[in-house]
Amino acid sequence: MRHDEAVDEDAAPRRTTVDRAIGWILTVTGALGAVAAFTLAVEKIHLLTDPSYTPSCSINPVLSCGSVMITGQASAFGFPNPLLGLGTFPVVVTLGVLVLAGVRLPRFVWLGLQAGATFALGFVFWLMFQSLYRIGALCPYCMVVWVAVVVLFWYTTLYNLRHGHLRVPARWRGGVDLLVDVHAVGPALWLLVTVVLIAQAFWSQWQIMLS
Repeated sequence: MRHDEAVDEDAAPRRTTVDRAIGWILTVTGALGAVAAFTLAVEKIHLLTDPSYTPSCSINPVLSCGSVMITGQASAFGFPNPLLGLGTFPVVVTLGVLVLAGVRLPRFVWLGLQAGATFALGFVFWLMFQSLYRIGALCPYCMVVWVAVVVLFWYTTLYNLRHGHLRVPARWRGGVDLLVDVHAVGPALWLLVTVVLIAQAFWSQWQIMLS
């Protein structure tokens, strides 16, 4: 057996494991995002048909979907934001299921997913800023979407870097390998920073509600 054949045989199980991992990540994050988007769309319809309706996720002055839904930011592109999720998250689920089924997706599909995830991440960061510092309220279902998008972006990027769909100079490969090895640090760091920002932005409201 040639050396390169032995290397290929050793790499095959690792590739299968990584592919199954990204398949599950796409499926789960896509499903969570789709469910949250669907729920938000239903709540938005109820609110449009009955202005006195109180959404199920309006829990207190801080955790209040209703306060967010009536703002202009909730229809950033001229239509309710949840419609974006309803149109895109099922695609993510489909790609995840295909990967789990053993389908090798072509590079252009992974790059398309990367572009969509990057746009979604930028949009989520903008919505986070608006919620914390302009609207002054948090939408629990929206925060589910935030988490789903961040995890989706992070692991899609790592996968694309690892498998060469996103090409980087050879001298950066060590950094890519390090990020892959400590992959959980990225989402965990984002979650920690987000919790700190939420605590800081609503500190006075938390004190009032807990007093």
